[in-house]
Amino acid sequence: MPFFSKLFLAAVIVTFGLRIWLALRQMRHVWQHRDQPPEAFAAEITLTEHRKAADYTLAKMRTALVQLAIEMGVLLALTLGGGLQRLHDALAGRLDGPLLLGTGFLLALMALLSASELPVALYRQFRVEARFGFNRQTLAGFFGDLIKQSLLGLMLGGPLILAVLWLMAAMGELWWLYVWLTWMGFNLLMLAIYPTVIAPLFNKFTPLDDASLRSRIEGLLKRCGFAAQGVFVMDGSRRSSHGNAYFTGLGAARRIVFFDTLLKQLAPDEIEAVLAHELGHYRLKHVAKRIALLAAFSLGLLFVLAQLKAAPWFYQDLGMAVQSDAAALALFLLVSPVFLFPLTPVMSLYSRKHEFEADAYAARQADARQLVAALVKLYRDNATTLTPDPIYSLFYDSHPKATERIGRLHANNEIPAQA
Repeated sequence: MPFFSKLFLAAVIVTFGLRIWLALRQMRHVWQHRDQPPEAFAAEITLTEHRKAADYTLAKMRTALVQLAIEMGVLLALTLGGGLQRLHDALAGRLDGPLLLGTGFLLALMALLSASELPVALYRQFRVEARFGFNRQTLAGFFGDLIKQSLLGLMLGGPLILAVLWLMAAMGELWWLYVWLTWMGFNLLMLAIYPTVIAPLFNKFTPLDDASLRSRIEGLLKRCGFAAQGVFVMDGSRRSSHGNAYFTGLGAARRIVFFDTLLKQLAPDEIEAVLAHELGHYRLKHVAKRIALLAAFSLGLLFVLAQLKAAPWFYQDLGMAVQSDAAALALFLLVSPVFLFPLTPVMSLYSRKHEFEADAYAARQADARQLVAALVKLYRDNATTLTPDPIYSLFYDSHPKATERIGRLHANNEIPAQA
């Protein structure tokens, strides 16, 4: 077996082995603490609610283990098993020209990967989510969303892939820089049009009609110096009973969105505190920092791809006899996550840092006690485990553990323990 084949296989074994070990740790830790809520939550979270959160987490983790096995099998089948080459051969006789063939090849690969995820997605939605009372989606609605997502991906992804392949062929040794500029421009365009063009394809957005709550929110926006196109309510209850809130868009297209389920879960003071947290991400430039990080990271990855693209062993050692721009992109998209997995805890740590900062901002702009009350309700109503495994949390959690987050809000704002 060639050297890079051995290196890749070893990386797959280590990465997926680590992911499975982390999942098993999470399951064991949650199970061991199933019968005792953390002391800080004993007054707000009943034992029944705590057990439900534990059982929900365990069910999701069992599903994740199946998904991991499928993901690893598909990855190895497509690379070392020669699946990518067979897919390319099947299309080569039907599509003429390198650009058309390359675009069709990459779109077919994405369709194949999506199809491999479909069984687990169906099970998760209609068995796991339904079992714990969260699913509001119908089977017809699920496949309706899937069709719309596929058509949207074809309409947006097809031209983008075609443009990238053209740049790779036409722009000489600096093609990766032109591709990076195109990629970043595409991402910024998606951020700008998502609220008004893409999101309404999947959900209904109506202006917030609660005059008292709207007045409270407008006062918060004024204090925070945030100008938005409007405050909208999204019919999230069509698919799930989980609640959330977010702001989206760029420039004049910015808007604030509440799930209708969230408005039913929280009191006005609590909604204001949750929104203050979301606004904190904007005021503290977290969104701009993440876009800058994405820009730097993607530039680095494209530079690495440029080096690999010219190396025959990159194709041959990963099961591809054809050396082409599309083949290089396909292999890189499949292989790079395996080698980049060690960065996962670094990115998670960066995200948790931002969440703590947004909490602190919210505590200055709204009532910290109301933010604590809102978080406790959301943990309870969304069946979020209060006892994650520390190492699993270190790797994966984009938000701080509940005990750490609530504890810091208590300590920094002198909130009594039973607030």
